[in-house]
Amino acid sequence: MKRPSSKIREEIAKLQDQLKHAETREAERIGRIALKAGLGDFEIDETELQAAFEDVAKRFRGGQGSDRKGREGASSTGKSETASVSASAAQGSGSEA
Repeated sequence: MKRPSSKIREEIAKLQDQLKHAETREAERIGRIALKAGLGDFEIDETELQAAFEDVAKRFRGGQGSDRKGREGASSTGKSETASVSASAAQGSGSEA
């Protein structure tokens, strides 16, 4: 049985609301972690910070980040690599924190 378009629109609206709430929860979680790591103390250009986060995301997905220089010697726990990404992101010269 086919559903009327109004029901489909209602379902889409509910899903968009669920997505918005899920993204807010994820952003708050990542924000708390970033603050605990000390990223709130630096003025970091948003594009540089996003690039650093993308490198971290690639690492956790099993791929390689775009800037692997100097990180080959990172420990198997990943702490050295994460610190390296955070340190390189902290060197940004933008005005956003």
